[in-house]
Amino acid sequence: MRHFAVRSTHLAFFGLLGLSALVGCQRSERAAASSTQASLPKSAPAASTVLSTRSYVKPPAAEIKQRLSSLAYDVTQREGTEPPFQNQFWNNHAPGLYVDIVTGEPLFSSRDKFDSGTGWPSFTQPVEETRIVSHTDSTLGMSRTEVRSKVGDSHLGHVFEDGPAPTGLRYCINSASLRFIPLSELASAGYAEYLPLFSGG
Repeated sequence: MRHFAVRSTHLAFFGLLGLSALVGCQRSERAAASSTQASLPKSAPAASTVLSTRSYVKPPAAEIKQRLSSLAYDVTQREGTEPPFQNQFWNNHAPGLYVDIVTGEPLFSSRDKFDSGTGWPSFTQPVEETRIVSHTDSTLGMSRTEVRSKVGDSHLGHVFEDGPAPTGLRYCINSASLRFIPLSELASAGYAEYLPLFSGG
């Protein structure tokens, strides 16, 4: 019984840590953004130009589980959340493209990435609005907008209406749901169509 009680206490403790992480993406950045971006528009269209017609396929469930790390699997397939400031891309400033770790579908560009202060990668818009699907998320007693990849149906994170110009949006995304393709490797990796995103300074 004593071991059971200790285990229950540990589970409750880590559950609270997880809850704090989930709420943090919404609350801490909202406070920061409201003080500096109060006059920004609360919504704006994402990139609507289709840059590529390349098709992507979601692998079988068994292959996804085998290929992904335990964290990436938990985030993309079970709507998990990685720790803030302890993930791969929160502080990545290199130019390039962020794609769905499951399918390779292009999702976000470094040109739209900004420092939100939350400890998660944040973007003002996706590279193509058709690559992202949104759903209402009412878990944890709050209403948020979940974002998922179109083809892979991977859980990516959430979008909030407190971002900087030009969209007024903040896509708060888990690094574990992404694979980063550096600018110098876009063509060789099959993403040459997205090179124009990085031209013009």
